[in-house]
Amino acid sequence: MQPASTTPSTTLAHAWRDLRASEPKLRIRDAATRLGVSEAELRATECGTTTVRLVDDWPAILRRLPLLGEVMALTRNESAVHEKIGEYTEPEISGPHAIVHSSSGPIDLRIFLSKWAHGFAVEEDGKHSLHFFDAHGDAVHKVYSKEKTELAEYRMLVDIFRAEDQGQAIELTPRPPRKADTPDAEIDVAALQAGWRDLRDTHDFFGLLRKHGVSRLQAMRLAPEGFVRPVATDSIDRVLNAAAASELPIMIFVGNPGCLQIHTGPVRKIVPMGPWINVLDPGFNLHLRRDHVARAFVVDKPTDDGVVTSLELFDAQGDNIALLFGERKPGRPELPAWRELLGTMDAPADMS
Repeated sequence: MQPASTTPSTTLAHAWRDLRASEPKLRIRDAATRLGVSEAELRATECGTTTVRLVDDWPAILRRLPLLGEVMALTRNESAVHEKIGEYTEPEISGPHAIVHSSSGPIDLRIFLSKWAHGFAVEEDGKHSLHFFDAHGDAVHKVYSKEKTELAEYRMLVDIFRAEDQGQAIELTPRPPRKADTPDAEIDVAALQAGWRDLRDTHDFFGLLRKHGVSRLQAMRLAPEGFVRPVATDSIDRVLNAAAASELPIMIFVGNPGCLQIHTGPVRKIVPMGPWINVLDPGFNLHLRRDHVARAFVVDKPTDDGVVTSLELFDAQGDNIALLFGERKPGRPELPAWRELLGTMDAPADMS
């Protein structure tokens, strides 16, 4: 008798089961890398057991998240993980964009819904969570239950948005080749620099780059004179430790193509651990791979409230790892202590 054919999802499920049995503490993201697949593909293999596939009505799901009460919101990229505990507020949704933000709540998100493609609800090891992925199978945002989470509301959300298809296969879109930067010679550098000098809000910076077809890292090189200063790649350690020591409130942005998550406030417990620099505070954790920081810059952007200064970190591929600002709100100038702190950052040892 010929053996029964094995579907790719079944084969992957067996490989994942065997790997987890041999390394029970292995995180699913690391397991996916080990197995040469995406995290979403591994998660889909657990549909019908610990995992429920959700329909792709992201605005409706976001509108129900406030009912869950206190949860942990997690957004990450390849080099940084940003975790905030609090309650979601009613999202402001405009087409493919959504904002979760409240002056009274710590969860602060900028969401790009066109990048959201797959969602799952997961119950394992007594934990309840929601996982959202892009079309390539990479996680864009996750929501984890905490002690005060309204689990009845969580289960109702899962029931409402349960997809008919609970199969273990998942259709993903191949990742396109990385787009090369536009050659400098084809960019109107004078117009880019003029637009930079004329900025009135930091939110307009992305639009300026898009208008001129310039990547963020490329802009660091083409900036108006005096607006960008390369600094040492270990500046993140110095900034976090100095901010903690002086109780200086700061803003930390970590994002990916589908979500940007923001912490605003002080940082207190800074813990280096191997290649990681960590913030381990009640309500906020940051885990950042220092060895992934290939370039770092102090960047000035004009606004109606005065110059706003940031520390911007990039990896070896030119992707942004994190952005740090002093705490500020529209209508209020930048904290002088923040600007003074960034002024103490050393230049890179190798300026070549």
